[in-house]
Amino acid sequence: MTTIRDVDSLLALLARPDATDDGEGVSMLAHHLQTATQLAVDAPDDLALQVAGLVHDVGTILEPGRPLTHARTGAEAVRPLLGDRVAELVRQHDQAKRYLVTVDPSYLELLSTQSVATLEVQGGPMDAGTRASFERHPDLEACVALRRADDAAKVPGKSVPPLTHWRTTLFP
Repeated sequence: MTTIRDVDSLLALLARPDATDDGEGVSMLAHHLQTATQLAVDAPDDLALQVAGLVHDVGTILEPGRPLTHARTGAEAVRPLLGDRVAELVRQHDQAKRYLVTVDPSYLELLSTQSVATLEVQGGPMDAGTRASFERHPDLEACVALRRADDAAKVPGKSVPPLTHWRTTLFP
């Protein structure tokens, strides 16, 4: 398992020019930057949530083409550097997608074609027991906020602060 031990290594990984675009029409870096920027607007006082947005799909960079395990892979990779809360938000972002399509079937219409395809691989809508368990998650609102920002962060050419902004804002 890959672990990311320092901020510079993390930022270099996010900026890798060969990182997969995950079929979303924007680079992984653009997707991460858009997610973090949206969370900075939605939750300006929650820096851990913003960091989670910045790194939520790092598992896809580390292990491309593995939508079933990328959230867990990313969470374990960032845990030593970014802590348990950020790692848990990263780990839960796919479950939050499953949750949202379960509690609001119209949410499925907001998902990209790629996200719909990975939803099926990740288990589809939740059954009643899984939903009830997820609803007891102590950070449910942040998990859902990350997911909503993730789904909105696929806009080609959208202007957002560069990676250097996050270096100075989140990792002084």
